[in-house]
Amino acid sequence: MAKCVITLGVIVRQGAGKIEIVWASRKLERDCLNDRNGVQRFGPERWTLIKRRLESLASAPTLADMRGVPGNCHPLTGDRAGQFAISLTGSYRLVFRPDHEPIPLQADGGIDRQLVTRILIEGVVDYHGD
Repeated sequence: MAKCVITLGVIVRQGAGKIEIVWASRKLERDCLNDRNGVQRFGPERWTLIKRRLESLASAPTLADMRGVPGNCHPLTGDRAGQFAISLTGSYRLVFRPDHEPIPLQADGGIDRQLVTRILIEGVVDYHGD
């Protein structure tokens, strides 16, 4: 899995103290790390937001630091329990999950966002239509 993210249109390696981003597929990685591919796959408006959301994730030391950041990073429930989403356009979301083994949990069984420092981007989806 790749350990790169897009920051201001430039691919950079993750540094210490930042969330490490990996990808569910090479195609998703290519589309999210290249402006031309991103615009083609997601459209210009959604692509602009995807880049901003990825930059926010790449800049945060932990997932807990995403609270209050534009896009409303929030945990999902039901059949998507364990995943998180960040709002894009309409009902589209950037969906990811913690990529730790084991997943860091709180005493109540919820994911401990303070300990999440690596995520797996699963895709850009309209899960409201599922």
